[in-house]
Amino acid sequence: MIWHLIAAVFAGLGAAGIGLLLRLASGKRLPKWIIPACAGLGMLGYQIHYEYSWYDHKRSQLPATTRVVDTQQDSMVWRPWTYLYPMTVGFSVVDQSSMVPRQADDNELVEFILYRFDKEYVDQMHHEPYLMNCSSAELVPLTSGSRQPRIDALRELDRESSLYQAVCSPE
Repeated sequence: MIWHLIAAVFAGLGAAGIGLLLRLASGKRLPKWIIPACAGLGMLGYQIHYEYSWYDHKRSQLPATTRVVDTQQDSMVWRPWTYLYPMTVGFSVVDQSSMVPRQADDNELVEFILYRFDKEYVDQMHHEPYLMNCSSAELVPLTSGSRQPRIDALRELDRESSLYQAVCSPE
């Protein structure tokens, strides 16, 4: 977080320098407020770039065996540009190298961990183990310690969903 503050300050200083050069190149015909205005635009530009590149940056840090199964985009009042181009604020991935296939009563089962990344003031990462019945497209979360299925949270997935495809039809 401190590095982003430092980067924003330096982006502002660089943009203020450009404003100063523009003012000097115009023979001081540009108003003096052009310098702090450029500084503010520089810091705002850096922040917008950082927020929109967060998803690609996080994805690049993941192993090649991960597959994105869900993304969440959002718009915010205090970021009016997000109404034109919604910003990715969260995504879920499955690490296909850690999936454990099982067979039970002619049902193909796969145990896997679903990772959830959320963009907040400090990035959040949550993970939860699941069991997928690929034969019936049923998904059930597992308890963290004993890995027992929580049947009360059982849900059925669409066979076209990206989560089902990532777990039951890995490429």
